[in-house]
Amino acid sequence: MIRICLLLCLMLFTSGLAIGQKTSAEIAPTPPMGWNSYNAYGATVTEAEVRENAEYIAKNLKQYGWDYVVIDFCWWYPHPPGGGQSNPPQFANKFDGSLVPYFEMDEYGRLHPDVRRFPSSAGGKGFKPLADYIHSLGLKFGIHVMRGIPRQAVWYNTPVMGTSGIRAKDIVDTTSVCPWLNNMWGVNMSKPGAQEWHNSILKQYESWGVDYIKLDDTDLNEKYPYRKEEVTAFHKAIQTLQKPITLSLSLNMKYANREHAAENSELWRVSHDFWDEFKQLKEQFAILAQWAPHTGPGNWPDADMLQIGAIAKRGPVGQPRRSAFSPEEARTHITLWSIFRSPLMMGGNLPENTALETELMTNTEIIDINQRSKNSRQVFRKDEMVCWASESLDGKFINIALFNLNDQEKPITVLLSELGLKGTYTIRDAWKKTDIGKTKKEMKYTVAPHASLMLRLSKTK
Repeated sequence: MIRICLLLCLMLFTSGLAIGQKTSAEIAPTPPMGWNSYNAYGATVTEAEVRENAEYIAKNLKQYGWDYVVIDFCWWYPHPPGGGQSNPPQFANKFDGSLVPYFEMDEYGRLHPDVRRFPSSAGGKGFKPLADYIHSLGLKFGIHVMRGIPRQAVWYNTPVMGTSGIRAKDIVDTTSVCPWLNNMWGVNMSKPGAQEWHNSILKQYESWGVDYIKLDDTDLNEKYPYRKEEVTAFHKAIQTLQKPITLSLSLNMKYANREHAAENSELWRVSHDFWDEFKQLKEQFAILAQWAPHTGPGNWPDADMLQIGAIAKRGPVGQPRRSAFSPEEARTHITLWSIFRSPLMMGGNLPENTALETELMTNTEIIDINQRSKNSRQVFRKDEMVCWASESLDGKFINIALFNLNDQEKPITVLLSELGLKGTYTIRDAWKKTDIGKTKKEMKYTVAPHASLMLRLSKTK
């Protein structure tokens, strides 16, 4: 009997789920909120700029629930001083085939931050000093990573940590390529050492103090294969760690892959890159209506970063500017993301926020709708007038978002029967934080072009 118990204990210990490992619902019980460097800095963000944004969050936004600081792609790339190329490539040296520019990496082929851009990483420290600083502010630290293994590691044929004699060339799949960034090859998950490669990089990220990983190049379009095996490997590697890491998949997840995404990550992008054009904002409505039934603790379809504030300071799209969204469009943007319950990742450079951005990011009632509601859904879409609804977790409110996607002012009527409601309700304007009337049958409003309303109904009798 004792031997059977010991065997069972051993099986549980080695089953792949680290003792004490949290579930996705525990890791991300609500949609993550924070800042991502991509919209403002593309592939070029520096340590100083990350620190400035982290300090802004700690001082001005943390009390509202914003707590992630995420460095987006190519933190390993040694840009020339002042350079700002998006999707920066490596090139094969004609002399011997080695790759230039050279990326900092350790003896196991694991990439390190570019020291000129992230000086605290010098001496092999990686992101740990920066993560420690961000943690000292009471915030969480995240990084973007590309799927696969560095082509540079393959050229040097570095050993795979945790194996005996297996090297990078033994696990690489050179037919698996990212079509927009050539820094990596895919990993052949049928090869011995492939899972150990993923385990090794996750151990590195854990040692740096990483709380959040955005894993890119996992999906793209209907002609591109979903990288299911490598996503699974990433998830398995996270399960071996002593601390939880939130996993975000990018980009444009195909709807057919929703179950696998939910089983292996906490959030996943459901669209292509979203930018500050109303046409793109309008397109998001149909995408999010399809994904809305699949939101919930530990499973957050992601509508992409918030395109407000100072963006494109050094790439990646267009000239440096403030978001092209009008104030009405910006509020529609936040209203849709909030009623849908998308993760909220601010993309603009926070220290340049104006009163408008401050209003959009610090309205406690809008944040409450995003963070503490359920059953998000599109109620109807008629003549480009759209109604969404959700319910607050505490049962106090029915949340109603109304949108006018037309280029002209239009009236909209919502019947309580369309919402499945009976009785008398007090109507509250969530953006203005003010009660604006009562109803027992319908709500009628005239909405400006590209504008929206966020209402909260509470039953009075």
